[in-house]
Amino acid sequence: MTIQQKAALTGRLTKACFFGLLALYTLRFMILAPASSEHPWVIWLLYTLPLLGFAPAVLKGTPRPHAWLCFVLLLYFTGAVLTAIQPKLAIYGWIECGLIATLFTSAMMFARWQSQSLKAH
Repeated sequence: MTIQQKAALTGRLTKACFFGLLALYTLRFMILAPASSEHPWVIWLLYTLPLLGFAPAVLKGTPRPHAWLCFVLLLYFTGAVLTAIQPKLAIYGWIECGLIATLFTSAMMFARWQSQSLKAH
């Protein structure tokens, strides 16, 4: 498998996990387990806005923002682990942990392989 093929594969996986995570947050905070406040959309915005800042880079496929996305995902992973240990929200936490771990790994490898591919050309 060439570096371009590896970059393309991890790029597709990154996009799938990125938008899957956004969908999970939308379902969780708006429909399945909304926050116990009058405005659950505020919590949803706090979770999704930092990620949405990376959406153009994820769609374009530029390597450097993917590396920065990995740093931001570390904070999200901490929150996901804390959610996973709460009995009523454990399933959401485990799904979130899986998505974040996959997104982190694929974004990290995409940043590496895409930058190598760009340097080769």
